[in-house]
Amino acid sequence: MASKLEHKETPQANGAVPGDCLASPERAQPSDFLGTDGTGVEVVVLESRANAKGEDALLENGSQSNESDDTSTERGAEPASPLKETSFSIGLQVLFPFLLAGFGTVAAGMVLDIVQHWDVFKYVTEVFILVPALLGLKGNLEMTLASRLSTAANIGQMDTPKELWKMITGNMALIQVQATVVGFLASIAAVVFGWIPDGHFSMDHAVLLCASSVATAFIASLVLGMIMIGVIIGSRKMGINPDNVATPIAASLGDLITLALLSGISWGLYKELESKAYVNPLVCAFFISLLPLWIVVAKRNSATREVLYSGWEPVIIAMAISSVGGLILDRTVSDPNFAGMAVFTPVINGVGGNLVAVQASRISTYLHMSGEPGDSPGPAPRRCPSPCSTFFSSDVNSRSARVLFLLVVPGHLVFLYTISSMQGGHTTLTLIFIVFYMTAALLQVLILLYIADWMVHWMWGRHLDPDNFSIPYLTALGDLIGTGLLALSFHVLWLIGDRDSDVGD
Repeated sequence: MASKLEHKETPQANGAVPGDCLASPERAQPSDFLGTDGTGVEVVVLESRANAKGEDALLENGSQSNESDDTSTERGAEPASPLKETSFSIGLQVLFPFLLAGFGTVAAGMVLDIVQHWDVFKYVTEVFILVPALLGLKGNLEMTLASRLSTAANIGQMDTPKELWKMITGNMALIQVQATVVGFLASIAAVVFGWIPDGHFSMDHAVLLCASSVATAFIASLVLGMIMIGVIIGSRKMGINPDNVATPIAASLGDLITLALLSGISWGLYKELESKAYVNPLVCAFFISLLPLWIVVAKRNSATREVLYSGWEPVIIAMAISSVGGLILDRTVSDPNFAGMAVFTPVINGVGGNLVAVQASRISTYLHMSGEPGDSPGPAPRRCPSPCSTFFSSDVNSRSARVLFLLVVPGHLVFLYTISSMQGGHTTLTLIFIVFYMTAALLQVLILLYIADWMVHWMWGRHLDPDNFSIPYLTALGDLIGTGLLALSFHVLWLIGDRDSDVGD
């Protein structure tokens, strides 16, 4: 029986333990004490050591069983707290920031509805082209910043004061560089898109657009970046997933702050054209001259150096996509029959961008917890997911997609009621208008959530960090799709006879 037991337990000793026992007089003592039947009892001692994971033998020989135990321990610790969420907890955490973001876009829409009658918007209509491009900066810069910092907070890269300060300084300098460059390029796009249809070019208006765009982008990014850092640090300390909170808050404040700054700055600079024409080029030159300073700070920080070199493609392409949406807005609201579209454009674009940014940020964090970009997170990264897997699977990201999609109708109904109660816009909220508007909003978010599921995984498989690359594309597509569907809805409503007698009042 003793020999049988010895044969059974020998593999657990991994062939190294008996030698170690013989080499150690202290460990050999039990067999000496037990006398003639020492072999069988010696095996019992070896079993005890194997179960206790004797450090000497296992560390010296690199036991495979120990590696297996360590691996299983690491895998057991992989799922971080943000991923252990129910549909209710996701909805509860997203609801308040979502409503806050929505009311922010409603306020932005009310502002746009008022300022569209100002002289600068009437005589320099290219400012309308700047609106989606600059409002899109919240997706290009602030939401990307929020997603990047949320991921860093969730994976423990902001736990010490030194790491926190490093992330803050590097990222703030980075978004100032990006904001200045994107603001300048957006003004060029506005000039080109405004000049091509009309064939008219004004140098004064071009400089006005440049100064207004650069100043607005710089100031808005500075203010919103500081707010984002505070929100992420605060939400992490309160045990709230920053992915659910940061991006909607960035959007809620981003639309209102950016549009208010653009309106005020462009109006002030337009007034200076008559008596002090030199103010516009000076303003533009001042903000551009600060670029080298921000570049040096961002370049010295390893956390942002790579993005400084490689993060331009999505930001610039997203700006171009948003500018196309701005061209649609400019051509539509310039027609008095469709002036009512102005108040709804920031709302539909803002809500769609907010929801898809939350989803992209959550998927990116989920992937980052499994390794570096390019690593396979268990199942292979999906190249072209089916709609069923995006919206109806048991996966945590599919669950959040359903929650976000279900927020569209009640959210927009609240925002439409708010606009109506504040007597905003020039459109009566008839039943047929609400049906067309809701159809456009649902279709927009449905498309965006599906694209987000594909794009984030596709970028991850190509060794690209989705935190830096996905959200600019998604929010820009949200602007283009939302503006296009809304303009189409207004044109169809006009054709079928749903017109307002107070349009343009």
